[in-house]
Amino acid sequence: QVHLVESGGGSVQAGGSLRLSCEASGYTHGSYCMGWFRRQAPGEKREKVATIDSNDRTNYADSVKGRFTISQDNAARIVFLQMDSLKPEDTAVYYCAAEIGRVCLGAFGYWGQGTQVTVSS
Repeated sequence: QVHLVESGGGSVQAGGSLRLSCEASGYTHGSYCMGWFRRQAPGEKREKVATIDSNDRTNYADSVKGRFTISQDNAARIVFLQMDSLKPEDTAVYYCAAEIGRVCLGAFGYWGQGTQVTVSS
């Protein structure tokens, strides 16, 4: 069982930056794809923000390309999301997720509880 805990959310003005962290525990043998998702309003579908696989290959949603950066510290089992040039439309609950496998196929079976990010204009 993989346990994920997010931190680093908060409130910031437009143009500001935040860095989210996701600490993972309970790993067994094998590789994982890690991702950040967000839900912008209750009842809306979670949107993929960024993913990173075991070879550090990354993928971003078009809406965050050039502003957000996903990275990971494999030894510490922490995944980061550096968010720069934040916009009010980035306001959402951000979730960390894990998928078993060396590459990201979109089958994320493990989720954190989420952390709120609020960007004011």
